[in-house]
Amino acid sequence: MAINKNHEFEDLNGVKCAIVERNISAERVIFLKNLLVHNGYTVIVVESVPVKTNSDETSMSAVEQPALYTLGVTDVTFNVTNAIFGRLLKTEDGTIVTLAYWQQSDLIAHDDIPYFANNNCMN
Repeated sequence: MAINKNHEFEDLNGVKCAIVERNISAERVIFLKNLLVHNGYTVIVVESVPVKTNSDETSMSAVEQPALYTLGVTDVTFNVTNAIFGRLLKTEDGTIVTLAYWQQSDLIAHDDIPYFANNNCMN
């Protein structure tokens, strides 16, 4: 059981995983998986089960919803907040992953700009 919402665990394909992100697109899965595998983590991705509400039933039948995924890593000590602000992750070119890079609002990790001074990560 998670201590707080920022450090969740779940069994993905029968393996206990720390949840990195839920309900993400296939493009986001590719980005995060490449980044995390480069940093030595074993990544597991499963398709998220959509949660249906009464209002969703009519809209889902009219328009097909895109598939969403849950991404986790087998290292249950992994925490996204600690990894980013603890400067534990690196890009493929060796620079430190920044919050804006993680959120994909910057294409290049500008480690020389503090996160609070970068307008791209204040979404």
